[in-house]
Amino acid sequence: MAVIITVAQQKGGAGKTTLAANLAAALAAERRVAVLDIDPQRSLARWHALRAAQSGAVPLALSDAAGWRLAGELDRLRQGHDILLIDSPPQIATESRIAVRAADLVLVPLQPSPPDLWAAEGTLALAAAERRPARLLFNRAPAAGRLRAEVAAEVARRGWPLLAAALGNRAAIAAAFARGLGITETAPKSVAAAELRAVLAEVGRLLR
Repeated sequence: MAVIITVAQQKGGAGKTTLAANLAAALAAERRVAVLDIDPQRSLARWHALRAAQSGAVPLALSDAAGWRLAGELDRLRQGHDILLIDSPPQIATESRIAVRAADLVLVPLQPSPPDLWAAEGTLALAAAERRPARLLFNRAPAAGRLRAEVAAEVARRGWPLLAAALGNRAAIAAAFARGLGITETAPKSVAAAELRAVLAEVGRLLR
């Protein structure tokens, strides 16, 4: 029975798809991983198609079922995999609710900016309404800076759960994604890969 991680954020451009793809690629080295793309833009499905053309890339299962087929597809994917990663739409829609309701953990990527912070409120509220655990994750974040510190302080003031690990704004991540790969595959000794592994370690502790 698969562990389900849903990547959700109301605001577009927060890096949901890139996060889901990199987590999937890293986990696939040791687990049976599937990705479910229910974002209408289908960017994760396009990434998967690029991956299929890369010799040596660990295979991942993909589904882009949505609408009335979604609940049944979730049950099917649960049975045949260890981990299922869901890239959800950038709005609170029926598919988003189903994906959040099914999750063992909801990850909410958050760029250190006020619009991302405001959008995260609705996503966290949805997770709370569905009684699912959720964590914010700084994504595409500068290593330091006043804005990041201000957003982190506001998150703490509101009592929102934030992962200690964070992902920086690394060009290497975008370059890996453009090839259908993850950063742990293209540059395993890079700072970006180390950051991703730190996120995975923290997520693993939460899921245990």
